[in-house]
Order: sequence, then C-alpha cells, then structure tokens
Amino acid sequence: MEEQVKTEVKEMMKFDKDKLKEVMIVEAIKKINYPFKNWTVQEVMKDLKVSEATANAIFKRKDFPSVNIGKTKTVTLLAYLIWKMDRKESEVFENESKAK
Repeated sequence: MEEQVKTEVKEMMKFDKDKLKEVMIVEAIKKINYPFKNWTVQEVMKDLKVSEATANAIFKRKDFPSVNIGKTKTVTLLAYLIWKMDRKESEVFENESKAK
C-alpha cells in the first residue's frame, strides 16, 4: 500500500515537472527574437565555451538536433536551447541518483 502511494506521488511530481517545463519553454520562446535562427558550430562553441573540435563532436551526437545544409552544420536556436535544457535536467537527475 505504502509503495503504491509513493509511486502515485512520483507520477504526480513527474506531471508537474513536465507541465512546468512546458510553461518555461513557452515563456522562453516569447522572449527570443528569432527562435528559428540557425546557429553554426562557432556560435554553439562560444555559447558552451568549448573548443571547435568539441563543438563539432556535439553536432555529431545522435541526440543533438543538428541539420547539415551543404557542408555547414547548423541547429535552430530553439532546438538547441531545448536540447541544452534537457541535458542539464538529465545531469541533475543523474547526480540525485548518485547521491542516494
């Protein structure tokens, strides 16, 4: 019985987190002037403060929402920001799991 209550509470918390995330994304989109602007490797490199080689490796990741236009690798700003937020969220959950 107690385990079932814990499971239900976890599900409710997950729903609240998902709803909160959705609201945060919508509000952030409203503040971005050009959410569908394409960013290049150099722009991502500057934002993440990593080397060009590391930025290129990120663009090759399966979970990274990049698009190749000719020889130029790009990612829409909106997709990049969502990816970045998801990565940060997963890091937080990993650290919480390790702490337990």
